[in-house]
This record gives sequence, C-alpha cells and structure tokens, in this order.
Amino acid sequence: RRPRGRTTLMIAAAAVLGVVAGTCTGYLIQAERPPTELPPLSQPVVPRAKGEAEPLPASQDRQIRLDGDLREFLIDRPKKARDVEDPPGRDGWMGLSAYAGRYNGPSDTFANLLADGFRRSATTSWRFGENGGVYINLTQFRQVDTLGASLWADNGVYWANREKDTRSWPIPGTGEHAGTVYVHDTPDRKPGYLPLYTAEAHAWRGDVYVEIFVHDSGPIPKSKIMDLAKRQVGKL
Repeated sequence: RRPRGRTTLMIAAAAVLGVVAGTCTGYLIQAERPPTELPPLSQPVVPRAKGEAEPLPASQDRQIRLDGDLREFLIDRPKKARDVEDPPGRDGWMGLSAYAGRYNGPSDTFANLLADGFRRSATTSWRFGENGGVYINLTQFRQVDTLGASLWADNGVYWANREKDTRSWPIPGTGEHAGTVYVHDTPDRKPGYLPLYTAEAHAWRGDVYVEIFVHDSGPIPKSKIMDLAKRQVGKL
C-alpha cells in the first residue's frame, strides 16, 4: 500500500468539511419549511363476505382425485402392446425399496425418498416393435415439509441434461420448468448387443412426479416421447 502524503490528507479534510457544511445547510432549510401531514396509519376495513365458499366438486379438485387409486391415472397401454420381460413393480405398484433400487446408490436414494415424503408409486410398461420399450412411473409425495414432486422432477431433469448429444423441449401445458422431454441421439453401444437409443420425460403436477422412459434399437423421434408425455400429464 502506498503511504498517504500531506496533500492527500488536506484534500480529505476539505471533503469532510464540505460534507458537514452541506448537511448543516440542509437541516436549516428543512427546519424553516412547514410540516407536511402524513397519511393515517390505519387503513379502511374491508367487510367480510357473508356465507361460506362452496368446496370444489371432486371432478375439479385434483387433490381429492389423486387420493384415490393412483394407477387409474396412468395412460392406457396400446391395444397391440406386449408385456416387458421383467416388468417393474407388482400389480401396477412399485414399493419404496424397488423404486430406490432403480437409482445408483439405492441406499442413499432410499433415505432421501423417506426424507422427502415418498408416499407411493404407480407404474406401467409395455413393448413396441421388435426391440422398443416404454416405462412410466407416477410417484406421489406427502409434501408436508418439502415439495417432493418438484424436487425429484428437478433431479430427473438435472441428470437428463448431463447426457451428451441431448435435445429437449418443454411439455405444453405444464408451465415454466414443470415438464420437459429429452431425446438422446447417441446410443449406448456394447459388444454383442444392439445399439440402445433412449428418450425420457420428467414433469410434476401437484404432489405427483411423472417420469417416462423409452428405449429402442433405432433413433426415437421427438413425436413419440412428446405424445406420451402430453397424454400422461394431461390425464393428471
């Protein structure tokens, strides 16, 4: 640091005296002005509405609807769809352990799901064409201490965005950052196996996290994953 010289101190002292003189002048001018009336602190009282608001019918109250059988909100399988060889879950339900087992580090995932209020997960799957497959999960959270559905949707979006050669589009009707589809253009290749192309979608509605996965031996068009996502989110 360079030492301060005498000139610098003189300039600093003059600046301080100027500020003090200006402040005193301002106080004197203000003191000679007549006082300005202030608005009252109290505000007018708004009268309460009479009667009670009618509750929404069950057909319009999404929370009541989703408290029923969550499997009924899965989109229907195509008529010509075939069962996958090892379907996830049992009878359309996937337990907490099975759901956590789909992730890398299932033990940590199990604990995180518990902390975020995992309630239940409904699932469906089917095969199409020669090598294609579709997997859909609706995972519901209690959302007492945290917004689990949006939190886990953001987690799915984070990992989908990390894949190379990935294209993405928002799902119409889901609002900002509430639903996105992804197409991964580079397949997973292993010796002795057909190339594996994948696409996925992540969205949330209320307390339900929607995730859709599609795989095939050939490129997956945007229209396929987008159609599945729009129909599934729309059914919620």
